Amino acid sequence: MSRKRRNLSPLDQTELRDLALSYVARFSTTRAKLVSYLHRKVRERGVKENASELDIDTVADRLVELHYIDDRAYAQARTAGLLRKGCGRRRVDETLREAGIDEAIRSEFVPDEVNARKAALLLARKRSFGPFASNYGSAKVGDPKKREKQIAAMVRAGHDFGMAKAIIDAGSIEEAEEWAYEAEDWQ
Repeated sequence: MSRKRRNLSPLDQTELRDLALSYVARFSTTRAKLVSYLHRKVRERGVKENASELDIDTVADRLVELHYIDDRAYAQARTAGLLRKGCGRRRVDETLREAGIDEAIRSEFVPDEVNARKAALLLARKRSFGPFASNYGSAKVGDPKKREKQIAAMVRAGHDFGMAKAIIDAGSIEEAEEWAYEAEDWQ
């Protein structure tokens, strides 16, 4: 059963503002993502004949001014969520860049060494990599192909190769945890 496509009317400045308000009410977003959404809606629906040129930037700037959109808060929340999932520095930076966060704000929220190591440890624990594998004690040497796949998965999650290698090659869970938390002593 197919959905009926509504006949969408062209937009004017008021309807554009209403679309923007409903979007920010539903989603945590950045200014860049809102602007992209509004451009897409204008492309899909067009502009009313009697309406002047739509000013998307003015609408977005007004929502930022009213604090309906806060790129810094978005970056902070998104970074915390990615770290809880076990993502590394590179993934955090790529995600924030993709969301249109400025370099200055992104650099504030790139995880430090301690948080990056904790995230790597969390990912290894969640995915049963390295010493967290159920059969790790019995198969000390391990399968080299499995090791490579685990390291590759950690690198894809945004962790440095050296960090992934240190976790996967740890002799025990305690050794991996010690490696992760030793960075706290450096600060």
